[in-house]
Amino acid sequence: MRSARLFRLPGESNRPPSRNASDKRAGNLHYRTASSSRPHRGRDAAARQRRDAGTGAERRGQALYTGVSPRRRQAKAIDANRRCRGQLRARSREQSRPERRHEAGMETGMETGMEAGGPRRRLVHLDLKGAPPRASYLAEVRRRGHPGPPRPPGPVPPTRCPLPVPQVLPLLRALGATGLLLEYEDTFPYAGPLEPLRAPHAYSPGEVRAVLSQARAQGLEVVPLVQTFGHMEFVLKHREFAHLREVEAFPNALNPHKEESRALVKAMIDQVMALHEDLKWFHIGCDEVYYLGEGEESKQWLQQQDNTPEKLWLSHIKTVATCVASSYPAVTPVVWDDMLRGIGEETLAESGVPQLVQPMIWDYAADLDVEGKVQLIEKYRRCGFSKVWFASAFKGATGVNQSLTLIGHHLKNHLQWLKVASNSPADVLEGIALTGWQRYDHFSVLCELLPVAIPSVAVCLQALMNGGYSEKIKENVEKLLGMSNLETDTFMSTSLGTFPGSNILTLVTQVSFYLKSSVDELLERNRYVTGWFSPYHRKRKIIHPIIMHHFQPDAVSLLSKWNAVVQDLQAAMEQVFHECTVEEWMEENVHPSLQKLQQVVDDLDKAIKAQN
Repeated sequence: MRSARLFRLPGESNRPPSRNASDKRAGNLHYRTASSSRPHRGRDAAARQRRDAGTGAERRGQALYTGVSPRRRQAKAIDANRRCRGQLRARSREQSRPERRHEAGMETGMETGMEAGGPRRRLVHLDLKGAPPRASYLAEVRRRGHPGPPRPPGPVPPTRCPLPVPQVLPLLRALGATGLLLEYEDTFPYAGPLEPLRAPHAYSPGEVRAVLSQARAQGLEVVPLVQTFGHMEFVLKHREFAHLREVEAFPNALNPHKEESRALVKAMIDQVMALHEDLKWFHIGCDEVYYLGEGEESKQWLQQQDNTPEKLWLSHIKTVATCVASSYPAVTPVVWDDMLRGIGEETLAESGVPQLVQPMIWDYAADLDVEGKVQLIEKYRRCGFSKVWFASAFKGATGVNQSLTLIGHHLKNHLQWLKVASNSPADVLEGIALTGWQRYDHFSVLCELLPVAIPSVAVCLQALMNGGYSEKIKENVEKLLGMSNLETDTFMSTSLGTFPGSNILTLVTQVSFYLKSSVDELLERNRYVTGWFSPYHRKRKIIHPIIMHHFQPDAVSLLSKWNAVVQDLQAAMEQVFHECTVEEWMEENVHPSLQKLQQVVDDLDKAIKAQN
């Protein structure tokens, strides 16, 4: 259940519900608050944001609901997208030319991770453990198969041709991305003994190759991410691997003492590596290893002299990183840094880990501590790490069940990271990953869908690429997205776009702002409903014939309007997502209000028939 309403009703303040991003203690190896309402990655940072949108956003959003029909908006967006795609491809090719990079002030050597504007490597993180987009949304996928039975003679019957789905990778390249951080989880086509890890909607090997081929064609460097210690729910939830849990009752962390655990990790890495070519980095995860040290074997290990949970974590990291180095010597492992932060410098330096991996420092707050991050980088350098990565967020960091992306929060986060970069040695930064979390963990609900957050990643990429954000940069973002006016300080934007999935953003905005509020307005604040058609009346099919006419037309009309919007949204989502994603999003965000309205209309019909 949702603990707080994310969107205001008419007359309410536009200030979002407070959420605390600092309740996660960095480096805590004994995280015990399993019942916490905010269990993952310190992403609930909305309490740090400050904005005052007034009533203008509500008026602009209402225009979305009462203006042009969603079908016509969708058709216009698709038509405009066709015109725009050639421009995106041209801009992408232009940005990838060596002479263009030189003109922009980008270093061509390997000595520094900074260019004239900001970090030289900008990886967009695709979190595929929730709402993984169809491969055709990311890249052109050629399907081979039987052509089907011959068509009988006669006129061709009319058919509904599926609308073409524009691909998002060319847009990301045009916006300034230089690579992708692909977190496959259960969407990777694992085979053999690992086949149970593969979700029903997992990509096929051919689809993975098509996405990787498109990425190469766009000049996007790919870094795969496979969790190898914490966040192993997608593996350890299965009966076949449950015996490898650190704590028997919890599927989050891997037991680091078992040889079978190490064999499992190696098999996962090997299968992912087999589909990727010419990799330079491989992300092995290892963040938030909750309850580490509380398994029976770990408790016995910790009783030995000088053994600590920190050393246990470092030992497993060293094992995994050594495995990668021995099998793939040209590939450098990357790890999330939160478990490193609390480890003493002497322990960290003596572990040998700094010579094997590069830490990725993550913080998604709008007011992240710049000086604290600079000091953390200095600590890592003293311990022997030669390079570090940053990790910001363009979505999935302001609420576990967030539907819309507050761009302003994420823009501030990236501007703070630019300050960290400018105050750090130029040769220490390898790059930055713009994370886009789709779930807080394997079992949580969906955050903002990827198409909904495209404007956010566009703003953040352009800010990083240009070393800041200005009105001129905003105009460039609007041009690339096909939007006439892009809002950054509210959830709303009056402008339709031409970017891939823009119709989903438009319809999700309508549903998020107005479905629940409009249904509640009719059913809870209409005196004819609350006074003459209460649950008592509905149960006994009692209705006053005169009173009925005061709200029945409104209820039927409202239901009809929302059914049409939801139908359009479902059709748009099916172009981008698999059926399971559409079903989950609808059940979480649409059905509670729409079914309540439908039930009242049905009860009203039954009461009328009973009276007659």
